[in-house]
Amino acid sequence: MSYDEMLSVLGAGVMRGKAAASVWRGQGSNITRQILKCTRWQLEETTDFITCPYHYFCDSSYPEDYSTAVGVVVAVFAAYCLLSAAAFAVVEIGSGATAAGGVGRIKRKYLVPSGPFMLPLVLLVLAKGQRINAVFPLARLGPALLLTLQASALAFRNEADGDVRYAVLEASTVSGILHASLYLDAIVLPYYTGTDALRWSRFSGECATCLCRMEPLVVGGRTVLYRGLSKTALAIIFALCSRMVCRIYGEERLSVWTRSALEIASWVFVSGDAVYLAGWALAEGAAAVFAVYALVAALVFLCVFGKVYRFLAWAENRQVQWKPSLSCHNVV
Repeated sequence: MSYDEMLSVLGAGVMRGKAAASVWRGQGSNITRQILKCTRWQLEETTDFITCPYHYFCDSSYPEDYSTAVGVVVAVFAAYCLLSAAAFAVVEIGSGATAAGGVGRIKRKYLVPSGPFMLPLVLLVLAKGQRINAVFPLARLGPALLLTLQASALAFRNEADGDVRYAVLEASTVSGILHASLYLDAIVLPYYTGTDALRWSRFSGECATCLCRMEPLVVGGRTVLYRGLSKTALAIIFALCSRMVCRIYGEERLSVWTRSALEIASWVFVSGDAVYLAGWALAEGAAAVFAVYALVAALVFLCVFGKVYRFLAWAENRQVQWKPSLSCHNVV
């Protein structure tokens, strides 16, 4: 490329930048909304390999948002899910090993987010989450709802009278977590991609959403690493399946250790996701978003504390039970 051709290319890039600035001043908020909800980015051929080697435009996006009233209802529902899970976690810590079954747990399963009554509502919210961006925008706060669901599924076991009913409940929980993860990815991946596009691109001026980039645009972007369907969701699904196997076929030593290892790994992954999202919100400077993820992280650590507390109580009871037998053996 000659020197004159290079100057012409740079001059054209400057002119397109001025045109893009004028478009942005006219309808900036609408363009931003469309980019953050874009579901398909189209790559166009470009002749400007210096200032615009990759030229994208939004080919399809989600429809308009629901009203603010829907956002208020979703915010209330999310607050209920968080508070109910925290309340039952505190109750289990206070009651200790005495809450090992009975009518209380049968009633509890209808109130926690992972129960057969609340889980379909969580799925409904996430399935329509692309259009919920007022008061409780799921593009930013949807992972908090999924983390609450995952913590509830790990902390509160399904209780049923028979093995068949238990298997149906546990299988529905596994299916619900899988679908919730997929629904959440359909919400957050376009948002993360759009955020990355706005942050590391410039408007070319060819169209309202035409962007120039120096590197390819990746689905989900490179700014936020969180995904709904990830090792966390898979670990939880395997842990719940191991619970079902132990309940139906009996808790042999190998099955118990496998189930415990899967549950511990699931709690580690859930805790890591909660801390990561809280740190991301803090780095972004979003105080309200950080407060939500901080509360979710507190719920996760409360559930982990409850598990550790009950395990220590169980170990202490086993130690007390073994002491009399050892003393009698010594006397004989």
